[in-house]
Amino acid sequence: MIRKEFHQRAGRLLLASALAAALAGAPLAQEQRERTIDEIKSEAIKRSENGMYPLIGLDSADVREAFTSINSTDNDQWAAGFSAVADRYMAQAKAAEATDPAKASALYVRAWRLYSFGRWPVPASAGKQRAYGKALEAFLAHARLQDPPLEVVHIPFEGSEIVGYLRLPKNAKGPMPVVIAISGLDSRKEDLSENFGAILPYGIGFIGIDSPGTGQAPIKASETAERMFSRVIDYLQTRPEVDKTRIGMDGQSFGAYWATKLAILEHARLKAVVVQSPLIDAPFQKDFVINKTLGNREYLFGLGPALMSIYEGAHTVDDLTVIFPKMSLIYQHLLGKPTAPMLIIAGALDTQVPVSDAYLLLGNGDVPKEAWINPQGGHLGRQVKVWPDPVIFRQVIIPWLVRSLDVMQSAPAHP
Repeated sequence: MIRKEFHQRAGRLLLASALAAALAGAPLAQEQRERTIDEIKSEAIKRSENGMYPLIGLDSADVREAFTSINSTDNDQWAAGFSAVADRYMAQAKAAEATDPAKASALYVRAWRLYSFGRWPVPASAGKQRAYGKALEAFLAHARLQDPPLEVVHIPFEGSEIVGYLRLPKNAKGPMPVVIAISGLDSRKEDLSENFGAILPYGIGFIGIDSPGTGQAPIKASETAERMFSRVIDYLQTRPEVDKTRIGMDGQSFGAYWATKLAILEHARLKAVVVQSPLIDAPFQKDFVINKTLGNREYLFGLGPALMSIYEGAHTVDDLTVIFPKMSLIYQHLLGKPTAPMLIIAGALDTQVPVSDAYLLLGNGDVPKEAWINPQGGHLGRQVKVWPDPVIFRQVIIPWLVRSLDVMQSAPAHP
């Protein structure tokens, strides 16, 4: 059961403010305040040096250089600082493409990561929107140089379209399994598509899709926004290369929320579903939003505004605390219904999505579920330098998908 109607809470929370003004009078613990710009710089550099999200793959020297022109959390200044460094690599990549495609591809990736961090966590201003546009350009330039190639697909949907990145194993024989990879709140299909390249040698393809309200998604998040992923399943079933009986799904964080709903609503059409730190009920409740979400320190900065950005008409904390309870799978009477086979990944120290939500999911439904719970892990089960994101993906997620999608292969083939 959800809690009673929430009382109104005064004060606007602007996307550009990183919550500073709105939190000034809020009854939060000191550790829940947003980081200052100096604290953000220090933390971001540390994360880039240690391969920590959201700076995985960024060179710490590039991050330091970008920060020399940033002295506030102003969205456009942030975007300009990182875009200026990215522009240099973009120019170098274009110059190298004709003579050294491999070098050009690596430079495009370097530019893409910087542009993408320039729009992080969400493109809430004109400058951040430009950075996002350049991130797309750089990533697709890199994708054109990949082998096997990445196909940009446009799936008609409710008068608009779903843009997806489809990549299939090279020289695969017969219909193959394909995984629908769903981005999280601030990650994008580009991040997933780069990561999921590691699954191609196992004879499994993937399609990367942005979550509702993010990236190029055609609709905002809502109680029924999972319907866009049902349309993606429809589309995959029209592709002769895809084995209709072996469609999987992977979701991270808020993407795991959608993947969990689909594991229930589309359990007959999904053979295997991986969810990392899935939101089930607790993160949607008012006290959690006020005391755990706003100013969350596991998140670099701006978790509250990022969440507001994915919903239509969500501009204040009040708006979010009215919308959120209706997203709960308990409120929607879905928890406990039949599901597809699932792997649930979580960290016992996660401050963004409590591990109790993973246990709720594990203890309900009609089929046994598998779990990988890191007792020393935070969000998505991450543990610095022990279980970073790429290691979890390669050592936990890929083997489970290979087994669950009935891929009979003793060793990876060439991509």
